[in-house]
Amino acid sequence: MSKTLRRALVAVILLLAGTLAAAGPAQADSTTPALNNIRTGLNPAFDRIVLDLSAGTLPTVINYRLTDELTSDPSGEIVWLTGEYFIEVSAFPLVAHDANGNPTFTVPPKFRTRNLANVMAVAITGDFEAQTSIGIGVRSRTAVNVFTLTSPNRIVIDIAH
Repeated sequence: MSKTLRRALVAVILLLAGTLAAAGPAQADSTTPALNNIRTGLNPAFDRIVLDLSAGTLPTVINYRLTDELTSDPSGEIVWLTGEYFIEVSAFPLVAHDANGNPTFTVPPKFRTRNLANVMAVAITGDFEAQTSIGIGVRSRTAVNVFTLTSPNRIVIDIAH
């Protein structure tokens, strides 16, 4: 590679790096809700997981899917969780850590659910650029229903037995 071409390439890389640094990562604003708590409950036909949120804009559930493994966002590392199958639920805008990196929730970031019929464990698998992901380990592949409620804001995940 010629010296001139190398210099041009370095200049382009530095220009792009400066542009990306100036833009910075997406930040949560004052209307972005925070994850406060995760509750679980056993119902006759389904297990329920409730994500309690602070006040703010009601997040949109942007994805929920059955997956063979859970990965941490943004690192991409595998999240080890008890379960035969896994469900991933992602919502935006929603944060699980404050501006100083402290958790906003009162439960452990990963916990077992011994009192439920299908759900075996729950974990916070991602909190990056105002998108929060939750991983759920289950015993069997069954129907999943995810919806939001207000007053107070919550995300509800129902997993059939």
